[in-house]
Parts: sequence; structure tokens; C-alpha cells
Amino acid sequence: MTSVSRPKRRLATREKATPTLWWIFAALVVPVLGLLAKIRIEGGEKLPREGAFVVAPNHYSEFDPLIVAAAVWRLGRQPRFMAKESLFRVPVVGLALKLTGMVPVARSSSAASAKQTLDTAEMLVERGRGLIVYPEGSLTRDPDMWPMRGKTGAVRLAMAGNIPLIPVVQWGTQAILPRYGRFSLWPLRKPITVVFGDPVDLTEYERDTPLHPHALAEGTDAVMGRLAEMLAEVRGIPAPAERWNPSTHGQNETGRLDS
Repeated sequence: MTSVSRPKRRLATREKATPTLWWIFAALVVPVLGLLAKIRIEGGEKLPREGAFVVAPNHYSEFDPLIVAAAVWRLGRQPRFMAKESLFRVPVVGLALKLTGMVPVARSSSAASAKQTLDTAEMLVERGRGLIVYPEGSLTRDPDMWPMRGKTGAVRLAMAGNIPLIPVVQWGTQAILPRYGRFSLWPLRKPITVVFGDPVDLTEYERDTPLHPHALAEGTDAVMGRLAEMLAEVRGIPAPAERWNPSTHGQNETGRLDS
């Protein structure tokens, strides 16, 4: 029994067929996910079978990274995330992050951040790896869980390496773990839909100056717009005309200041 249903079985990719620590994680985690969720994948053929990619998902539950990771793994690619640089210095945790190919991200000066982006993009292209980057940077603050205003990290990385950026939406995870809520076990195998979209064309937002701020902002807005459109199709209701802006609304519903 698998945790993901899909129209066609895809042949194993070279990345997935190569023995890695992910085999152990998949053997432990995927069966558990199969009990908790019945994941249906749409548009899986849009995730490149080889080469670099950036996956940009919506984010409204602390549990949805596992759902997105499982979907990417089932489609033959290894799911890697960006993690805080400080975590790589934690015993055991840091080793696990390194062995699974997670990418450190530092909260530092703009110059250091720009260099890190270029280095990461170069690494992804050279090694033919993919990376899951949440453009919102945190759980959406939108009261109805629509994608809120995004940050430029995912677009910056895609532009820096000329890497395809794949928008992904998932819906149904809130039945397992609501945003800022409690974990729900029953009933088992709750239905979750994961949809992969066509790569977002960022060429029209590029400027003569590499990674121009306006280009990054416009490209990010296009990505968030695409996510909202895709999620509207999944939910069967129209997306709001205006995206939630944390800086405008100030605090989220838990009272925590937005970063």
C-alpha cells in the first residue's frame, strides 16, 4: 500500500535508485503517512525527472512539508529543504541535515545572502538536485488559509541558476494538523490533494542587472498569484482579490508579530 495515488506509475529515476539515507527515512516515514493521509497527486509529470528544480508550495500547516516531501519522493526525486544554518551545528540533527542534502540558510547581511543564493543555485545545477522553498517564509496568516504575500527567496534562487520553478499546492493537510492547532489522528487516511503546476516563466521579469529587486518582487508576485489560482481550482472557490500582507495587518491571529 502506498500513500500516494497517481494516474501512471513512473519508472524509477536515477536519483531515487541511488542508495542514500533517504531510503531509510522513506521506509520509516512513508508507511506512517500512508496511514494518516491518502495523497492524490495531479500534474506529477511537471516535476523534472532529472536536473535542478525549485519547488514552491503553499504553506498553512506545520505538517504539510511532510506531505510535499512524500509527493516529491514518490515522483522519483529526493526532497530537500532549506534549513536555518544554526541547526547544522546541533549534534545529531546537524549530521542528519548534512547527510540528507539539506541546504543551510543564514540570516545575515544582504551581501552574504546574495552570495549564498548564487552558491546554492550553482550547487543545484552542478549536482542536478532539487530544493523545496516556501515562498511565504512561514505559515500563511490569511484567515482562510490562502497564500499570503511572498518573499523573494524562491524566485531569487530560480533566477540565479536559471532553474525551473515549479508551483505546488496542497489541500487537506489541515484535517491532520490545523494551523496552530492540535494533531488529529482519526479518521485515518484523510484525503489530501497535491497539485504540481507548469513552471513559472520568470524571463519576462529579468532585468539587465542580475537579481534586480523589482524583478524579484514582480516574479514573486507572479508565483503567489499562480499558487492562489491553483489552490482556487482545488478548493472550488475563488481566491481573494487581494493577498494577505503581514506588514499591513501587523499581527497574526495568534498574536505573534510577523517577521
